[in-house]
Amino acid sequence: MYVSPEDMLANSGNAAWMLIAASLVLLMTPGLAFFYGGMSQSKSVLNMMMMSFGAMAVVSIIYFLWGWSMSYGTQDIGGVFANPFEFFGLKDSITDVDGNYIAGAWGYANIIDVAFQVTFAIITVALISGSIAGRVKYGTWLAFAGIWVTLAYFPLAHMVWGGGLLSGSEKGLAAKIFGTMVNDDGDTVANVAPIDFAGGTVVHINAGIAGLILAIIIGKRAGFGKVAYRPHNLPFVMLGAALLWFGWFGFNAGSAFAADGIAGVAWVNTTAATAAAIAGWLITERIRDGHATSLGAASGIVAGLVAITPAAGALTPVGAMILGVIAGVLSALAVGLKFKFGYDDSLDVVGVHLVAGLWGTIGIGFLGSETGLFYGGDYKQLVVQIVIALFALIFTAIVTAVIAFALKPLGWRVSDEEEANGIDEAEHAETAYDFA
Repeated sequence: MYVSPEDMLANSGNAAWMLIAASLVLLMTPGLAFFYGGMSQSKSVLNMMMMSFGAMAVVSIIYFLWGWSMSYGTQDIGGVFANPFEFFGLKDSITDVDGNYIAGAWGYANIIDVAFQVTFAIITVALISGSIAGRVKYGTWLAFAGIWVTLAYFPLAHMVWGGGLLSGSEKGLAAKIFGTMVNDDGDTVANVAPIDFAGGTVVHINAGIAGLILAIIIGKRAGFGKVAYRPHNLPFVMLGAALLWFGWFGFNAGSAFAADGIAGVAWVNTTAATAAAIAGWLITERIRDGHATSLGAASGIVAGLVAITPAAGALTPVGAMILGVIAGVLSALAVGLKFKFGYDDSLDVVGVHLVAGLWGTIGIGFLGSETGLFYGGDYKQLVVQIVIALFALIFTAIVTAVIAFALKPLGWRVSDEEEANGIDEAEHAETAYDFA
């Protein structure tokens, strides 16, 4: 099926919006580089930012070769991933034999969906880097990025969004738990479909648990628990948070796949949840520490954005605010767990992305405007949300551990001397600042 000139004209507004949304999401990764870079030490800021830029390079290349095919191909393999060779190199994904643009699922050219989805894969990999800041060889990180996106991200994207095990298809886990029905289009689907509007499982739980596993396997920075690792540039952190918030409108509102009312709901819910999360984080800080900090405000922004990601199209604005304020409180408390349990999650990937991602995914079961417990629904949506969250956790934890151990011969850690003197100079022969 191809996009006719009439369809192109009819869907031109949606196509334009999706290209803008893709660009907004792509901007999130440089925004993340500023956010993480500002939180790092001055002697490792360039390396931290380069980990995000490296992810942009590696993941983009791999996505266009086999990532799109593994995620959204039609040849499903066990409900876990699709045949990576079906659309290898975007074969049969752009134009047909007559040169007509192939239609995507939403009526505009399929290649626009490719553009949108690659940006999700990029930011997910980049998020992981914050858990291992300041101590990892750059080459090993790039190797990990390519392998992990192939073995963890693409399968989970297929499972959730490509009709696999964690989707609402008749072969998914939700259908096995609560049975199936025939929808208005005549398709057999799950009675209670999982809800992951824009990536609670695929992006945030996925990246968060990967960060935790890497932090445990690679080990702590020298001085962890004894040295206060303070952010070296808080204005960078605030700038990064602002760029992330701006780009996140493409992330969430873009996941409506049209310039329509659902996109508007997602936009409003994203703002409502994020604003509430800032308040929740700052109130927690004020009560616990006596101060409301700029780092707390920036971190609250991210916690709220993470939590609303899976729920952006499923909540009312009031529900989004409830979800957001709880996310802010939970994440503000969770970032201290690394000191209690002794894992060095350098830039709080676990405390923010894993915790808020889990809450956002599960919280739909309580706050979903159509199926949530607090809105007259029964327990079934909550059960389904818990199941998909736990499955994603276990799947990614196992895959990440296998990859991390397999890469040990390459060497994960820089030397103790290089870590002490600064990973920027050791890995990149550069420094961010010239000190007189």
